Amino acid sequence: MEKKINIIIVDDEKLIREGLKIILSSFEDIEVVALCENGEEAYKSCKEHVVDLVLMDIRMPKCDGVLGTRLIKETFKEIKVLILTTFNDREYIHEAMKFGASGYLLKDSSYDVIYEGIKAAIIGNVVVHPEVASVMMVEEVKKDNSEQVIEQYNLTEKEVSIIREIANGLSNKEIGEKLFLSEGTIKNNISNILSKLELRDRTQIAIFAFKSGISK
Repeated sequence: MEKKINIIIVDDEKLIREGLKIILSSFEDIEVVALCENGEEAYKSCKEHVVDLVLMDIRMPKCDGVLGTRLIKETFKEIKVLILTTFNDREYIHEAMKFGASGYLLKDSSYDVIYEGIKAAIIGNVVVHPEVASVMMVEEVKKDNSEQVIEQYNLTEKEVSIIREIANGLSNKEIGEKLFLSEGTIKNNISNILSKLELRDRTQIAIFAFKSGISK
């Protein structure tokens, strides 16, 4: 039997917590191990349970999703954090991803989208909601310094294309299909990109893409 994904659901509204638990528990490979009201509670729960992923609301009293993400990722680097957000939380999203969140989904996403987001985050993909991403990109383009950045880091055209697709949330396989390259070639290029940009993982590549204006 396939190993279950152990998740914690964090939201200050009991109705949302309970609703998500009921729906996500209906998927055979998901196990909800704890429900929490804020980021600090989630951090404590990560100490008490074996946790693969935290589904984290961003706006909560006492300890919000940004601080919660920071606490969890500083101690448990292997635990994925997926942010649940609204259109108005773009600054929070940037902050949470800076601290290591694997991406974000809109709160009103369908349960299937949330489930697929969890699965994608677990295998290391960056999870982005296209509508929010496009709004964030428009904002970042206003301070577009992409040409300067490309030159500064000596990025090739292929590497720039791969960075854009990572920011769009595509997996290595999907990027390969889109750019007509093998998955192995994409992996090698991502290693080169991480080395050139001195970054840790593909989440940081996505943040870099937004901030530099490359993700147009």
